[in-house]
Amino acid sequence: MNACLCAQMPISMGMLLGGMAIMAGITYLCRVLTLVLVRKKITNRFLRSILTYIPFGVLSAMVFPEILYATARYGADGGLILMSLIPAAVGAAVAIALALFKRGLFTVAMSATVAVFAVSMIMNACGAL
Repeated sequence: MNACLCAQMPISMGMLLGGMAIMAGITYLCRVLTLVLVRKKITNRFLRSILTYIPFGVLSAMVFPEILYATARYGADGGLILMSLIPAAVGAAVAIALALFKRGLFTVAMSATVAVFAVSMIMNACGAL
């Protein structure tokens, strides 16, 4: 679905607040159920390692596609212009490299942003975008 189509759909304030209340309730319910159902400490090493890495996996699955399509541009026919993904790929590579070198979140985010901006400017100057 094209991002421009989403902006045209009207939504009332009541629906927005209702959706936020439902999401907050589900989030709270998940946390409370965990506390109620799991009363003693988890000693299984395999299960503990899975529970440790779930937040990283979920965050990566949600963020990485958005990283790639943050700079996406679409042609007149509605098709994705692949050249527009290059700045995002460079930014993702910079972020991954800095994260592997144990840099802080602010440094990683700002460096990736600067890399995307610089590559976009260079590609615009060359007429590639």
